Amino acid sequence: MNIAGMMKKAQEMQKKMQEMQDNLVNIIEEGSAGAGMVTVTMNGKTDVKKITVSEELLNPNDKEMLEDLLVAALSDAKRKIDARAGSEMEKVTGGLGLPGGMKLPF
Repeated sequence: MNIAGMMKKAQEMQKKMQEMQDNLVNIIEEGSAGAGMVTVTMNGKTDVKKITVSEELLNPNDKEMLEDLLVAALSDAKRKIDARAGSEMEKVTGGLGLPGGMKLPF
């Protein structure tokens, strides 16, 4: 491939990456903890959109458990978003043959 072809391919990939970044707001994932007693809905930009807590956890004596479950549910949602965003990024960069673990943008 010549330099002009490589530059064109790089520009196309940059455009696709920007589109993917713009579309992250449309990716929605739900994380949960405590067998669904706490759920967190998060978009691809990791903005928390909703938190649902089971009424049985609203006991002042269970404050620490609720806090732990919130952290676990947030972490679960974040992990799912990261996996989904990684999958979308792979679609954009799939043809480049980048080394494993290399993330874009640099």
